[in-house]
Amino acid sequence: MDWFLKLLAPGNEALASTIALYSFIIAAGVYLGKIKIGGVSLGVTFVLFVGIIMGHFGYVVNSNVLHFIREFGLILFIFSIGLQVGPGFFSSFKRGGMVLNGLAVLMILLDVAIVLSIFYIDGNTPITALVGVMSGAVTNTPGLGAAQQAILQVNPGAYSASEQMAMGYAAAYPLGVIGIILSMFIIRWIFRVKTDKEIKQIEEDTDNSQLKPHIVTFHVTNTLIDGKNMYELHDILAANFVVSRLKDREGNIIIPNSQTIIHTGDFLYAVMSAQDEERFKSVIGPEVEMDWEAEPSPVLSRRILITKSEYNGIPLGQLNRAGVDLLASPGLRLQMGDRITVVGQEADIARLADRLGNSVKRLNEPNMITLFVGIFLGILVGSIPIMFPGMSVPMKLGLAGGPLVVAILISRFGYKIKLVTYTSSAASLLMREIGICLFLASVGVASGANFAETVFNHTGMWWVIWGFIITVLPLLVVGCIARGLYKINMLTIMGLFSGGMTDPPALAYANNSTGNDAPAVAYSTVYPLTMFLRVVAAQVLILTLA
Repeated sequence: MDWFLKLLAPGNEALASTIALYSFIIAAGVYLGKIKIGGVSLGVTFVLFVGIIMGHFGYVVNSNVLHFIREFGLILFIFSIGLQVGPGFFSSFKRGGMVLNGLAVLMILLDVAIVLSIFYIDGNTPITALVGVMSGAVTNTPGLGAAQQAILQVNPGAYSASEQMAMGYAAAYPLGVIGIILSMFIIRWIFRVKTDKEIKQIEEDTDNSQLKPHIVTFHVTNTLIDGKNMYELHDILAANFVVSRLKDREGNIIIPNSQTIIHTGDFLYAVMSAQDEERFKSVIGPEVEMDWEAEPSPVLSRRILITKSEYNGIPLGQLNRAGVDLLASPGLRLQMGDRITVVGQEADIARLADRLGNSVKRLNEPNMITLFVGIFLGILVGSIPIMFPGMSVPMKLGLAGGPLVVAILISRFGYKIKLVTYTSSAASLLMREIGICLFLASVGVASGANFAETVFNHTGMWWVIWGFIITVLPLLVVGCIARGLYKINMLTIMGLFSGGMTDPPALAYANNSTGNDAPAVAYSTVYPLTMFLRVVAAQVLILTLA
């Protein structure tokens, strides 16, 4: 039994002991993180607390090994986050998301302003501790990693300051999660919001959406378009639409192309935006009910999965397709993993399916080249020195910011350099969870030895209080502006709070308590920009004030 006790004894830095320690911390942390209190769980963050406990009881990891595992875990986590948010990063700046993103940015600015106020008014708390408290208060682990990277840029030997950040993070995190949910209750109480009424309003807005695809059958009765072809009809209507099937006066069903002639008495199966329906009625004729699936026809409808990399990023208009049963313009770019619904004869559909791939097995293969090319480029970008006025040393995006920026750019524009960024949901989640678990376990073990004496005292009490203020005050200010000035639906505000604080537990609470996906929509709208700015804000505070 001596070998067993030696393997698991505190203070053993052997490789086998290190692997066993990480395995135990991650397994126990993930298990405990599933426990819900009041419908809310801390999730994978519990790995940090288990790591702190093990570090407190004397378990250690060789410093070089620990730093490698911590930074590599951070890179995996950050890069997978970038690939996830990248496609929506630029689209989030469209008109519908500008207000929400503006409110999220205000939230970040208020957080930074509170940190600066505490730093200058208190005068006794180092900025490293406050940035750690801020990262925990806003439940933003990448911000913690970026700040730790930044302090080591300023002073390569500042490991104690890096550990101090982790302690501040751990002290503020639990009340950070609670504070976000509490703020939702307070805003709801201030404005006397009735959740049922908000849900009904969201559902009505969704039903009346002018952007979702709208499928209608029209009977051609307007003699003015008799003899016109489909290309000319597009010019007349001046709208995006697809006519995927046409039934002529003899009962023949065909798939029209740009040169197909339209005659009075024809029936057109059209896909358009709902806002254009009245225009179609006035130009073509009345809407009619018709069961196209019951009509005898050689035309079939099938869903095809795009799995060939050569079609990644190409415009839809470059495909010689028979028909597409969705509202799409020729400029819409395809991506690996997309599913398109096509209409045509069986032989044509089979030929198109073979051309596009249509292989689920292909999507299960990881794109390792993209992953490591992206990490390599991310490290290069993160190492570029950027000098701003007032800084004593150049700023670098580091091992957190560099991979994040590159992942966002690759996920959006990678097709231009023939990089396939598609990753299955399971593979992406696995990479992200492994990365964050390795990072949090390393941070916990490194800071565990001095955690109790640093946090469980007068200083630690103030860290908790300041963290709670950093969490709640910006949320209340932004919530009042969102509801009072912009009249934003409460469900959307709940998603704004969750995304602005990059907090999945709060989003889970919002979704479960409302039974609606409106919070998730708002969360995904503000999350990409918020994640990026929180990483940058943490770094800038360290580089300018440390």
